[in-house]
Amino acid sequence: MAPAQGQFSDHSDGVDSEDRAEGPSVPPAFLAAVEALRSARLRPELEVEVTRPPQRLAPHAYAMEAAVVDGEDDLADGRLVLLHDPSGHDAWQGAFRLVTLVRAELEPEMAADPLLPEVCWSWLTGALDARGLSYGEAGGTVTRAGSHYFGALSTRRPATQIEIRASWTPRESRGGVPDTASHLMAWGDLLCQIAGLPPSDPADAAVVTLPQRRGPQVS
Repeated sequence: MAPAQGQFSDHSDGVDSEDRAEGPSVPPAFLAAVEALRSARLRPELEVEVTRPPQRLAPHAYAMEAAVVDGEDDLADGRLVLLHDPSGHDAWQGAFRLVTLVRAELEPEMAADPLLPEVCWSWLTGALDARGLSYGEAGGTVTRAGSHYFGALSTRRPATQIEIRASWTPRESRGGVPDTASHLMAWGDLLCQIAGLPPSDPADAAVVTLPQRRGPQVS
């Protein structure tokens, strides 16, 4: 399995020291939460890299991108952002917040399932619950969008993309630091599930997954 580690991209210009998770002004709790993310170990199908975090959502932020790779195909991809406000945030009901975007392309027969949005949302909460994680204030959207091709592109098959946008508050331990490594691993479970990969744990063999084609890239 590959560690979820990496270097900041060259396009991090303009990101202040807090966003880089470096420097003396960064709270120790945030540094510990980031270090846990960097040390988490994920499934080998996941390729993870650190990317530029948002600068205005919270005083401190750290972001990672990941893709589920099968040969030369990216079956699903997403972004996970860790936010931290040492003063706490009323809407979060805590000092930390995890925000994600996950998306993949679906086979037409699966995309037509009217219960697909509910199923995809249950995958997120189920991935967190399966790892015994405590969290709150979970919310988000599941969007299904279809594309039909015409003219010079008419030979392409219709395509449907599913997209999950969500955020939740990871509960903090007595030391004031959430178990971000386990949250990252649960997020990786979600990515692999939406990509249609079989569960890595034989005990989860009954979990339904979706067959996929090549998925889109996070921009």
